[in-house]
Amino acid sequence: MTVTVVGLVTPHLLRIVDLANEAEKGVNVDWHVRNAVAETMADLGDQYNASALMAAYADGLESAAAQGPKHRVDYARVLQAAADAARRLKRD
Repeated sequence: MTVTVVGLVTPHLLRIVDLANEAEKGVNVDWHVRNAVAETMADLGDQYNASALMAAYADGLESAAAQGPKHRVDYARVLQAAADAARRLKRD
């Protein structure tokens, strides 16, 4: 079985998308987002191609935030906050 970047990153992206959907319903997900991003970065950091995986994760979050419907402000805010957190953690 071949492991791909998409296969490794997608489940982590979908976890943040689920949290963004909850934020639209009025749920406070800030702590959950920070925790999910930190756990993801730790998981991806253990892989041999960690740098590429972390970049793909942050890029995927930013892309999802940018491509989301403009009326879904909370959705985009959560995704962008997650992308910013991932970029900060990648530098550390």
